[in-house]
Amino acid sequence: MQQGTITIRQFTILIIMFIIGSSILLIPSALAIEAKQDAWISSIIGMAAGLAVIVLLNAFGTRMPAPTFVQSCKQLLGAWAGTVVALLFVLHAFLLATIMLRYIGDFMTTQIMPETPIEAIHLVFIVIVIMASVFGLETIARSAEVFFPWVLMFIIILAAMVSAKIDWTLLCPILENGIGPVIKGSFPLIGIPYLELALLLMIYPNVMNPKKRNRAFLIGGTVGGAMIVLITLLTIAVLGPYLTQRNIYASFALTKKISIGQFMQRVEALLAVTWFLTIFYKTTITYYVAAKGAAELLGLKRHRTILTPLGALMVLYAQIVYPNIAFGIQFAAVGWTPYAAVFGIVLPIVLIAAAARRKRKTGGGPASPGAKTRTAAPGLQDSGAPPNGGPPAIR
Repeated sequence: MQQGTITIRQFTILIIMFIIGSSILLIPSALAIEAKQDAWISSIIGMAAGLAVIVLLNAFGTRMPAPTFVQSCKQLLGAWAGTVVALLFVLHAFLLATIMLRYIGDFMTTQIMPETPIEAIHLVFIVIVIMASVFGLETIARSAEVFFPWVLMFIIILAAMVSAKIDWTLLCPILENGIGPVIKGSFPLIGIPYLELALLLMIYPNVMNPKKRNRAFLIGGTVGGAMIVLITLLTIAVLGPYLTQRNIYASFALTKKISIGQFMQRVEALLAVTWFLTIFYKTTITYYVAAKGAAELLGLKRHRTILTPLGALMVLYAQIVYPNIAFGIQFAAVGWTPYAAVFGIVLPIVLIAAAARRKRKTGGGPASPGAKTRTAAPGLQDSGAPPNGGPPAIR
């Protein structure tokens, strides 16, 4: 099975891109539905809970007994049960990738290109995603390094431009309805994107320097979450809770408020570019995870073999994954978090318990797959050692 290695820095950037992904547009509105003007507090609570999820994922990541997630499931749960769990995990990745593709089509056809068929947008975008996946994980991560400074710069510029329109009174009264709605309002952020980070367990063993992976995971989760908190705070403080909860793309509506004289207008394009870049990486990562897992379950040596048929199936399924955008947003705000918790909380706990049981039976814990170079794994081809003395880069 094909593998690839990425650095700690690249892993951190991929996590940040993944977290911003669809969240930068959808989360402010989803939080405001329950928490109203306290949505920014909900975002902080959601980020804190999300970091706890990352700690749980790290706890299993360091206990993986095999070089891949699929093999680890089979070793810990048995051949049949492990295969079923791995298959459900792959289907979860495919579903999330399909939903991301639908989000892109919905946004483009409602905000940017209303006369363009959504199928055309899906086809164009999936071709780009397939091309990125063909080149593998290393190329995806390296390109993310190139684009990340631009994403960070765009967010800083937008925050600076919109700061002049902040009305802090829109955040009051604080905790008007108590802490209950605030906690309930944090659930969408926990589900999107923190519980979805469980999919990164598929690429977790491919990160160099195992001793720093856990820290990188937490840093990425903190930086990405902080950006979502900032966007949510600005959206509430400029649009107010009423407009925020009634705008599906509240942060996009926020940037439309920016106008500096007669020469700086329509800067919402900056947010659109930022969102396109981040959701591209989130879609690509989930698609790559689905393809890699499916190829391993099918016994294929190269995940490229199934990229095109999987992409075609994804385009078809994107048309029916939910009936309309209103239903999709409602499900994301209410139903997605309980569903994603099965893979982001329940599954890691079960696997950690299985690993502990296996350790007691064998009298010693399995070594982390990243603790040493996996040059002897079957089906891998060495393409040369990367700098800093890391394991050989594998394509």
